[in-house]
Amino acid sequence: MKIYTLVFNPIEVNTYIIADPSGDCIIIDCGCYYGHEFDEMDSFIQDNKLKPVLLLNTHCHLDHIFGNGWMLERFGIRSHYCREDDYNRIDAPVHARLFGLNMELPPEPADYLEDGQIVSHGQIRLTALHVPGHSSGSLSFYSSDLKAVFTGDALFAGSIGRTDLEGGNFETLIASIRNKLFSLPDDTIVYPGHGECTTIKVEKETNPYFIKS
Repeated sequence: MKIYTLVFNPIEVNTYIIADPSGDCIIIDCGCYYGHEFDEMDSFIQDNKLKPVLLLNTHCHLDHIFGNGWMLERFGIRSHYCREDDYNRIDAPVHARLFGLNMELPPEPADYLEDGQIVSHGQIRLTALHVPGHSSGSLSFYSSDLKAVFTGDALFAGSIGRTDLEGGNFETLIASIRNKLFSLPDDTIVYPGHGECTTIKVEKETNPYFIKS
């Protein structure tokens, strides 16, 4: 299996593509906003002979769901995410205007995901982990086969997600990371919603939010 990373939109969201040997792929957080970004995404999929079969959202802040409508139109795929984050999908057009951007209401999801639910296709198997605190319905997706976790905006290299938006709570996020993410194997690679990759071990040992003073 392969993991590809593309960075899209003014807020620079990491869009991840997980492909199995057949070319079937799961896309996490399609963040395309500009026309040339949709072209880039489409070309990348075609050039690598990929076939999108599932769209997952770690959460529904606008920058992570800009491309959901296009995914439905282009590939007939609706997203899967936590029900507790539906308010962010519904409010996304309003939030976009605050950034001077425009977007239509993203499509309703194909289904909602719950904590511990397995999402799989072909050789790809992901476990949805509920990690609230950045938003009410934030999810991370863990693959033991890939030794990888896709954390959205919960955990970053050397930082954590902001907690001052609706549904955010600092204490909840810290507890979520400690209980759900830091319980994963130390060598698990962290693929965050923004910025560079890291590992669970590095974040346990060096992330300033978790180092005891």
